[in-house]
Amino acid sequence: MADNVIKVLNDLIETSKNGEKGFEAAAEDTKNAELQTLFRNRARDCAAGAAELQTLVAQLGGKPEDSGTVAGAVHRGWTNLKAAVTGRSDAAILEECERGEDVAKAQYADALKEALPENIRAVVERQYQGVLRNHDQVRDLRNRYKAAE
Repeated sequence: MADNVIKVLNDLIETSKNGEKGFEAAAEDTKNAELQTLFRNRARDCAAGAAELQTLVAQLGGKPEDSGTVAGAVHRGWTNLKAAVTGRSDAAILEECERGEDVAKAQYADALKEALPENIRAVVERQYQGVLRNHDQVRDLRNRYKAAE
């Protein structure tokens, strides 16, 4: 039981770390101050989420994941960000971020299908709600920036 819970949490840590890297890249690539602030805040949220999950893994006696992976970044869609945004519009950057958040939503939804102890389920559920809010905020901004193009 604990091994499966640790694996689920480590997968979410990887997802969070990849999101942190992706949002940092997005912040570097936009010239828009509003978006830079948003992306940096999202990167911080991802880092905080990962740290919280790492603490839970350690409490369970596991070895916490401490970085995102190339495979995870590819899976999350973030590696496309650098190539996709160079010289591209803010709407394009937001589209790449939304794609990354789509993958995070799916990974959190899958994690919540697992048998998790109640205290851990509560943390994962709370973080999932944050992922949903982030996704919707990015989507709404993308729509706004797309309409302005």
